Amino acid sequence: MGRLLAIDYGRRRCGIAVTDIMRIVATGLTTVPTSSLIDWMKRYISTEPVDTIVVGLPRTLAGEPSESMRYITPGIRALQKAIPDIPVVFFDERFTSAIAHRAMIDSGMRKMQRRDKATVDTMAAAIILNDYLQSKTYNSSFE
Repeated sequence: MGRLLAIDYGRRRCGIAVTDIMRIVATGLTTVPTSSLIDWMKRYISTEPVDTIVVGLPRTLAGEPSESMRYITPGIRALQKAIPDIPVVFFDERFTSAIAHRAMIDSGMRKMQRRDKATVDTMAAAIILNDYLQSKTYNSSFE
């Protein structure tokens, strides 16, 4: 069994989170410049088993895909073409950045630390992955 890896895809950088090998806990791993994502992913999967890539799907409050899908779709298509053996799943990421900010405040992070967008992106990826682990989509694959 391999890990699940989540991407909080952004124009400038992507937050990355992974599960442990047993897929129990999701942990923020790093942020990667979007322009380097494919090369980073190839290096990572050459050393760690990854079974599925979960990509945050940005939606509006009405549930429609957001405007940012304009740049996410081509980037993820390129990733799928570069790494065709690992399935990519989109998963709703509404409010993950707000939840990440709230978690940072609740954990006592100072204001200057909370301004670090890379930290927010990594936490958002971990939230996406945790939500996916708890979802009916993921859990129905075991039924």
